[in-house]
Amino acid sequence: MPDFSPVDYAVPGFVALVLLEMLWARRKRPDAYEPKDTLTSLAFGLGSTVAGLLTGGVFLALFLWTWQFRLFEVPWAWWAWAACFVLDDLAYYWVHRFGHRVRWFWASHVNHHSSQHYNLSTALRQTWTGFLTLGFAFKLPMVLLGFHPVMIAICGGFNLIYQFWIHTEAIDRMPRWFEAVMNTPSHHRVHHATNPRYLDRNYAGVFIVWDRMFGTFEPESRDEKIRYGIVKQLGSFNLLWSVFHEWIGIVQDMWRAPWKHKLSYLLREPGWTHDGSRETSDMIRESWATRQAQTGNPVSTENPIAGETEPA
Repeated sequence: MPDFSPVDYAVPGFVALVLLEMLWARRKRPDAYEPKDTLTSLAFGLGSTVAGLLTGGVFLALFLWTWQFRLFEVPWAWWAWAACFVLDDLAYYWVHRFGHRVRWFWASHVNHHSSQHYNLSTALRQTWTGFLTLGFAFKLPMVLLGFHPVMIAICGGFNLIYQFWIHTEAIDRMPRWFEAVMNTPSHHRVHHATNPRYLDRNYAGVFIVWDRMFGTFEPESRDEKIRYGIVKQLGSFNLLWSVFHEWIGIVQDMWRAPWKHKLSYLLREPGWTHDGSRETSDMIRESWATRQAQTGNPVSTENPIAGETEPA
């Protein structure tokens, strides 16, 4: 529901921070930015804004229509804003997790992961096709509980604003207490990594506690260089291919598959095939863990970044 989103007002700040990070990268990390990649990210951001303008009104109308069936009516009090922000972030965690575990959702979300660079411009790689996944349904229970759609939209906007700054390598890590509760650049670098140990981890938007609670947390390790992007890299800066390649892949797989498997190519996890010709993230992680065990390098549960022990 972008009509009420504070993100629009944050855009000048986003641009200023990207320019500052570019200056940092020029001195410290010349490989952090690649001109064609950055231009593609900016084009993604522009296209996503246009898509939001075209479809936002429909979602707003749906949320307002659902509002009439609310069980309660939450007041516009400070505590309600706090509760709405926390519940909105919980909803974000689950829609984000579905975005990696269901190919229909992944076809839209893969846009955000398609860059092999990790910088603030990567945060602008937002989907053009999010309306096709119906991910908004994850927030409808909040409307039924009595949170006004405008309140939900504003909280969702601030959630996205928070997530902008964590797309950087310029910040190593935050204080331990902050890393324990909040999503940070360190945690989110893991999320964008293609290393087997990091696949499909750290789905949090603002509060990393959701990943800790639901068993999807993975700490960043200093002993392994992060590789960014997707498992099968695009190998192209073509904007339209970047936006629609996974939707095209779904159509192709469903067309070729036997009838009993067609829907599985839409609803099962990315990488799933009926003949085992490709690997899912779970399969890749399991193969990696097996190799580690065979070579006498069992998967460590110690977090060398934060200096604490994490659950396996």
